[in-house]
Amino acid sequence: MCPFRDCCFFKLSPNSTRLNYLFVSLQDQFDNLEKHTQWGIDVLEKYIKFVKERTEIEISYAKQLRNLSKKYQPKKNSKEEDEYKYTSCKAFLATLNEMNDYAGQHEVVSENMTSQITAELTRFVQELKQERKLNFHDGRKAQQNIETSWKQLEASKRRFERDCKEADRAQQYFEKMDADINVTKADVEKARQQAQIRHQMADDSKGEYSSILQKFNHEQHEHYHTHIPNIFQKIQQMEEKRIVRIGECMKTYAEVDRQVIPIIVKCLDGITKAAESIDQKNDSQLVIEAFKSGFEPPGDIDFEDFTQPMKRTVSESSLSNSRWDGKSEPKPGSKSKGKLWPFIKKNKGGGPEDFSNLPPEQRRKKLQQKVDELNKDVQKEMDQRDALTKMKDVYIKNPQMGDAASVDHKLAELGQNMEKLRLEAQKFEGWLAEVEGRLPVRTEQTRRQSGMYDTQNTSAVNNCVQDRESPDGSYTEDQSQESEMKVPVTEFDDEFDDEEPLPTIGTCKALYTFEGQNEGTISVTEGEMLYVIEEDKGDGWTRIRRNEDEEGYVPTSYVEVYLDKNAKDS
Repeated sequence: MCPFRDCCFFKLSPNSTRLNYLFVSLQDQFDNLEKHTQWGIDVLEKYIKFVKERTEIEISYAKQLRNLSKKYQPKKNSKEEDEYKYTSCKAFLATLNEMNDYAGQHEVVSENMTSQITAELTRFVQELKQERKLNFHDGRKAQQNIETSWKQLEASKRRFERDCKEADRAQQYFEKMDADINVTKADVEKARQQAQIRHQMADDSKGEYSSILQKFNHEQHEHYHTHIPNIFQKIQQMEEKRIVRIGECMKTYAEVDRQVIPIIVKCLDGITKAAESIDQKNDSQLVIEAFKSGFEPPGDIDFEDFTQPMKRTVSESSLSNSRWDGKSEPKPGSKSKGKLWPFIKKNKGGGPEDFSNLPPEQRRKKLQQKVDELNKDVQKEMDQRDALTKMKDVYIKNPQMGDAASVDHKLAELGQNMEKLRLEAQKFEGWLAEVEGRLPVRTEQTRRQSGMYDTQNTSAVNNCVQDRESPDGSYTEDQSQESEMKVPVTEFDDEFDDEEPLPTIGTCKALYTFEGQNEGTISVTEGEMLYVIEEDKGDGWTRIRRNEDEEGYVPTSYVEVYLDKNAKDS
């Protein structure tokens, strides 16, 4: 074993450039340096694993954000799309879009960290492992060389020592033989020659030992002053390069995040701007436009004097003529919870084609929407017709491209469809013109009809065809409440009404068939003649009678009314 392996027995000059490489002073710590450099590579691999997990988190987070944004996006062709006309809903939609962009920035972070850190650092680690392996291989080889030289020196030294001892013994034997007078001259000469041979062998061993010693000293000097320092310099450079590289990666790690911050700030600013764009007044106006009926508030109810002779007059200013059919007789002092116009409650069926079951303003909007849809359909058919016409012209000019006659059938079909759509649009335009022509007309009696649409889900839907209540929807038998504008209903009134049905004020002819599916309405067939007992008071309904037992309301647009002259004068 080399006695100098684990100790430092040389000093570098203070002016030597090798002083910049501190690892030279650790030349006797070769094994520890090998462990330390392996630990450094393990640190790099740990950092790579850390960045990989961060990129996976960013991708997962971005995916969850995108799914969240998609989940709350309005579905196409659904009621949700109508909700996004309000500024608050628009702001929410803008927030969802900004969150989608926000998720994209997290994907950018993941991609940049993968390409700029993970991939580059993985490649660097592979190169570092190869360099480390080569450096320590050279170090081990240099160590083995110096140990081999040391072994040769030790063998030469032992051989020189042995030959010297043998030469001393041979010399002593010769001198002993030469001093003995009893020994023959031949034996003395033999001993002298043997001593000379041993001395020559000792001199040869001395020369060999001296040569090997000089060679070892030279190799040892080169080993500790050149080979090992160079190897340790390379190891130190490798280690410092690793340290610098991991620092650069940490800076890149921060820079990748910093690069997306301006875009993320823009996303957040977009959300803030969307929130600031919310206009509560505008949203309130949209609600008004969406649900207003077009009716004006009811006016005052005229006083009906029942102290006159027992002939109840019909009040032109009251909302309707109160009648009980005997099926649901109110108890004295009780109030009817039903309100006006039970026949306009929500129809579970499809409703009339002309939307006459809706309030005027809502009906106008529906009709306008229908007209717009029909006009769009007509335009589509026209575009298809124009395209086919051009195709036919091409076929006529270039018969080899196709048969022009093959397009005629489709053109004829499109013409029929366009004619049907036009007729349908004209029908709805007529109803729309009728509604728009009537909406501006406001009378005292018409204004009192605006309250009727509050009763679509009330329980008082029985017997109201012949008993339309006062605007506040209540009756009482208390005569003292006349000052509160409430019409008393008594058993006497019920009997009186049975005896005095409403007089006819004219006749009417049904223009269309009407299925009276709601309470208070009456079914009519096209061309049927009926009696008119109450005119349209601006609500779009006319009260008619078929016979003494059948009467009810029909849409005014479904009948053509012929009022008696006396009725008009009155």
